[in-house]
Amino acid sequence: MPGSQPFGLDRIGQIYVTAHDLDRAVAFYRDRLGMRFLFQVPSMAFFQCGDVSVMLGTPEAPEFDHPASILYYLVDDISTAHRTLIERGVTFIRDPALTHRAPDHELWIGFFKDSEENTVAIMARKPLADAR
Repeated sequence: MPGSQPFGLDRIGQIYVTAHDLDRAVAFYRDRLGMRFLFQVPSMAFFQCGDVSVMLGTPEAPEFDHPASILYYLVDDISTAHRTLIERGVTFIRDPALTHRAPDHELWIGFFKDSEENTVAIMARKPLADAR
């Protein structure tokens, strides 16, 4: 069809995060990160994160037993998010820092480990008027 867009993947529906101790991982994502817990079955647990669901799961085969990709959670106020996560017992491996300065914003990113040793990040795009 002329003028129609060709097929392309453009939305994330769900992200899988490996968990060797599912109950420990559920407690971390629910209680420390404050994510909205949906439900848990014997080898999986589900959380809602905006339009995307995050699935914690025990690896069902060796090819699924590896660290997760790095999830970057977008936050409005990185200082408040950082402070709140520390108060909840999250240990950062790199505190939020300026990563990039664009013409209209600064990108700030901080990294921590989840309960399963996956690297996770928080990020914020600070408008230049707010960044200074």
